[in-house]
Amino acid sequence: MAESCCPSPEPLDQSDAVDARYGAAALEREACLCTPVGFDPALLQVIPDAVVERDYGCGDPTRWVRPGDRVLDLGSGSGKNAFICSQVVGADGAVLGVDRNPDMLTLSRQAAPVVAEAIGYGNVRFVEGAIEALDEQGDGAEPLVPDASIDVVLSNCVLNLVNPSSRQRLLANIRRVLAPGGRVAISDIVCDQPVPMHLQQDPELWSGCISGAWQEDDFLKDFRALGLEQVTFADRSEQPWRTLEGIEFRAVTLVGQLPGQHSVVGAPCC
Repeated sequence: MAESCCPSPEPLDQSDAVDARYGAAALEREACLCTPVGFDPALLQVIPDAVVERDYGCGDPTRWVRPGDRVLDLGSGSGKNAFICSQVVGADGAVLGVDRNPDMLTLSRQAAPVVAEAIGYGNVRFVEGAIEALDEQGDGAEPLVPDASIDVVLSNCVLNLVNPSSRQRLLANIRRVLAPGGRVAISDIVCDQPVPMHLQQDPELWSGCISGAWQEDDFLKDFRALGLEQVTFADRSEQPWRTLEGIEFRAVTLVGQLPGQHSVVGAPCC
């Protein structure tokens, strides 16, 4: 049989596509990334405009953070969600942001002392790393995020950017870092049917929070499989954000909690 003169295209490197797009979006605002979300204006007043303008998300997971929490923000980006959390948790709490994009990290790290001076304390730290690789060693012998060290893991339209081959590692790390009674509040884009491979190979659709979307039912099942209880969509957009080739993509916020303390995960703090 004669060999084809047209070799198969190289598979998409999702990480490269995401890094390129979000690196550019850290330097200049991109209007079409994810969906617009309203946040409490009082909590935005102390945050530099550049941080607020270059934040890209599809929900408000910060509503499920409480005073005194130790918060992990996966894919912290410009730092807006982390800086909102810093005000909610107060001086007794702590916020750790993890992001792999150096331009976003520069933006968030430069803003950290500005926010700390405005609120009277500094409780936010940003580290470089892939959110699926929280078990890799950081500067010391400990992993990037230690075991059972986090009260609430939140993320805002970032889990869908992770390479599918790394999703189980991502989920395992979320479970590993949660303390007993720990919670999750994950805003993301989900879909109502599987995304075909040709859409998954489109770098614009992948980095635009479309073609890496979890299927809606699987999103719930995967977090329940971690041992979380009361896993549900606290927010779910009634109308699709996008419809592509008959597939509906919509924004949700998933919440759940490990056993270990009595509370209602479905009730936002404020």
